[in-house]
Amino acid sequence: MKSNICMLNEDLTCLEAVLAEVEKVTTYNALEDKKALRLRLSAEELCGMLPGLVENFSGEFWAESEGNSYELHVELKADDMSIELRDELISVSKSGTNAAAKGIMGKIRAVAETMLLAAFDPTLAVPAGEFYDYNSYNMGLGYIDPTLALETGYAYSWSLYNYKSAVEEKEDEYAELERSIVAKLADDIIVGVRGKNVEIVVKKSFGPVYDFINRK
Repeated sequence: MKSNICMLNEDLTCLEAVLAEVEKVTTYNALEDKKALRLRLSAEELCGMLPGLVENFSGEFWAESEGNSYELHVELKADDMSIELRDELISVSKSGTNAAAKGIMGKIRAVAETMLLAAFDPTLAVPAGEFYDYNSYNMGLGYIDPTLALETGYAYSWSLYNYKSAVEEKEDEYAELERSIVAKLADDIIVGVRGKNVEIVVKKSFGPVYDFINRK
């Protein structure tokens, strides 16, 4: 099923509508309390990141479910970008300051901003190694996964799952993941450029593996 679409803009009451829509999805699917809470908390983490983005970009939110699998979708429109904001994002990218974004959701927001720049004008996409060392770019800002791009139609994409794999041997980054609520709740978070839009998708499956791990 696909939920109703919530319009996202600088009027932050829209985030209340997002949480209400997620609540409707869990009720419609008769999701048991523990699983419903996990999906609700994932939505809250997503909403906590959105104000800085919807301040400059309009967009849409919706939820999807198929069987035991759930997705929370945000789509942001890069066409809303002003010349002033474009120049600001280019400056941030060149300085590398977004590489130091705090927290997992802060990093995801930095990825989204970088990709909105690329969606607005593909010539502004930051190639690996130009402004960051390769590993920092690859792990935190605009990870391009060719396989995922082929499957989804994304021109650029970043995956929390791939980020987790990349930082397993890096103490500070892995500790940050361990502290992250959303990193524990979500199976994956994908940020991708499709045309002139940037999508953020939070994925969670409550299948047999989840039930086995969580039953007491």
